[in-house]
Amino acid sequence: MKTIYDFSLSDKKGNEVKLSEYKGKVLLIVNTATECGFTPQYEELEAMYGRLKDKDFEILDIPCNQFGGQAPGSDEDITEFCRLKFGTEFPQFKKSEVNGDNALPLYKWLKSEKGFQGFDMDHKIAPILVDMFDKEGTDWRKSSDIKWNFTKFLISRDGKVVARFEPTKDMAEVEKAIKAEL
Repeated sequence: MKTIYDFSLSDKKGNEVKLSEYKGKVLLIVNTATECGFTPQYEELEAMYGRLKDKDFEILDIPCNQFGGQAPGSDEDITEFCRLKFGTEFPQFKKSEVNGDNALPLYKWLKSEKGFQGFDMDHKIAPILVDMFDKEGTDWRKSSDIKWNFTKFLISRDGKVVARFEPTKDMAEVEKAIKAEL
């Protein structure tokens, strides 16, 4: 049975980073974008990181430009934006794809472990997303594909996927689930 430690990512310079380097830590893996309605979640993510990083918690940020072209620019541009605007300190990796033929192997595995569970319809952006996807076709709810920027996967200390949070999930609930794993 695979765990997160069987995968690697490329850092912003293209160097391989084996995820086994994070063995024993609780991880939150998130596909991000700098020009999205959910981009302010960077602030909440950084605040949470500041509170929990000393308890063996890491956020792995994987920018992705597959959703509305909302992560334009180079890896360096994205990092500079995140550091200047939100003061991010957590690891940021190379901009990558999370769906389709060129999806990272890590994301193919994450999606196979935890499929789409639906949006939190109390979030103001959720109805907009549902309407947009409904216009594209009715089977989108059955697919495990990542639906939008800022989808998060919670990984336990033993490298297993514990939960998937859509971008509409309240960040307080995300933090509560993380704390349960720490």
